[in-house]
Amino acid sequence: MKVRVGRRGLAILGIVLGAWGSLQSVAFAETEVFEFDKAHTSPSFKVRHFFTPVNGHFKDFTGTVQWDAADPTKSTVEITIQTASIDTGNDKRDEHLRSADFFDAANNPTITFKSTKIDKTEMKDHYRVSGDLTMRGVTKPVVIDLEVLGFADLGKMGKRGGFHATTKINRQDWNVSWSRKLDNGSVVLADDVEIDFPIEVGKKASS
Repeated sequence: MKVRVGRRGLAILGIVLGAWGSLQSVAFAETEVFEFDKAHTSPSFKVRHFFTPVNGHFKDFTGTVQWDAADPTKSTVEITIQTASIDTGNDKRDEHLRSADFFDAANNPTITFKSTKIDKTEMKDHYRVSGDLTMRGVTKPVVIDLEVLGFADLGKMGKRGGFHATTKINRQDWNVSWSRKLDNGSVVLADDVEIDFPIEVGKKASS
């Protein structure tokens, strides 16, 4: 059986399809892809050595944020850090950190993070980012506190955005376990590592 559609029906169908296409375009446009600006981003950490904290960071890394401005909980983030780029301001210590005692950079050249879920919090512009952190061949879930600092179109610099990410992990969970006990029962190196990650992103160029 053939169904005939008159001109009026075709016109209505065209309007419906056009509206659907427009809605799809708007929905797609809400998600923008940004890349980390390495000059203004620093994956940093702090860990207690003896009685005082030691700070360090990684110099070589990449990151991508797919940002949904209409609903940030639908956004995603991926980060890849080159393990050997660790820098604590001391060459001898950095060499030890690259060794099998710590990050084993020769066999585990990257540290990666991939988000799996983003939740709102009670504070405006603050979110909890759940994801998988892979380090030294071990993948464990972590939760990151993320503050969205804002976005702006900066003319020739393009659209840019800023975030501040923080969390705390136990290095033992990733088999980064080297330490020594002191005579008083304390340890040379604490297990808890504080991560402080200021991030600036720029709009990814069209390919």
